[in-house]
Amino acid sequence: LNFHTVSYFTLGAYFDTGTFKYLYFLIVLTFYILIVCLCINLFLVLVICVESRLHRPMYVLLVNLSLSGVMGSSSVCPNIIKHLIMNRQETSLEGCLTQVFFTNVYSGCIFCILALMAYDRYVSICKPLLYHTIMTPAKVKLMLMMVYFILSSSSAIQVYLTSRLKLCRHTVDKLMCDSLVIANLSCKKTTLISVYGLCCAICVIVFPCLLVILSYVHIFTVILKTSKESQSKALQTCSPHLMTFINFSVASFFGVIYNRLSQEVPKAVNILTCMNFFVLPPLLHPIIYGIKMQEIQQSINKVIKHRILQL
Repeated sequence: LNFHTVSYFTLGAYFDTGTFKYLYFLIVLTFYILIVCLCINLFLVLVICVESRLHRPMYVLLVNLSLSGVMGSSSVCPNIIKHLIMNRQETSLEGCLTQVFFTNVYSGCIFCILALMAYDRYVSICKPLLYHTIMTPAKVKLMLMMVYFILSSSSAIQVYLTSRLKLCRHTVDKLMCDSLVIANLSCKKTTLISVYGLCCAICVIVFPCLLVILSYVHIFTVILKTSKESQSKALQTCSPHLMTFINFSVASFFGVIYNRLSQEVPKAVNILTCMNFFVLPPLLHPIIYGIKMQEIQQSINKVIKHRILQL
């Protein structure tokens, strides 16, 4: 392939950071490494891995949700950091397509894992006697493997189709690359990528969202017939997942709207939209679960007291 150079705007392109450039660089770098990756997501993964009582389907799915968040933020934040510290805001088409692949897998993973978590809650609340028969560790692993395989394959196909385009323009007026943006730079319009992208979106976003909605329709139908104590317990179990689903859905909605109206909104919105989709969800999801789920709180306290403080 003949990889062209594709210029695209970054934080440094929108604002004159001047002498504060290195300070901003250190702030973004610290935020990315210490908060998004290490202190929040990977610490939660560590707690779930070392605590045997958390080796259950819901927490296995939560580990994968956290790792997907790390993957999503890692596909964008390092480039922002690099372009913030460098005078050139450029990337090769190869780098652009790599970012397209991982951002597509990230968004699909979050929706699919949230759908599996909703199904787990549905089985747990609506079919408690069959829970250990339906949600076995082997079945959970198989479902996750299918999710990763399907998303990686579909994203690879989209990247391949995009890489075959002949580009006549090389300026991306966004903070990051996506297949639609690259397709808009081609010399002639093609509907194949748009149609394929739409089909992928329906499969990895619309269907999982429908599964989440149907699961909670059944859940609320069941818990409304139970006692107040049972309702409170069920809502306490489901509220972290609902908050996570709503948080990511809202971020995705604004991302889609921005993609369609990017020429009509201020460029600063680009930064906010990108941060809202790739930084806030990976940051907030583990916090939501850490605050709302009592077992995780207890396990975090145990790990801190008995494993970290005794080192």
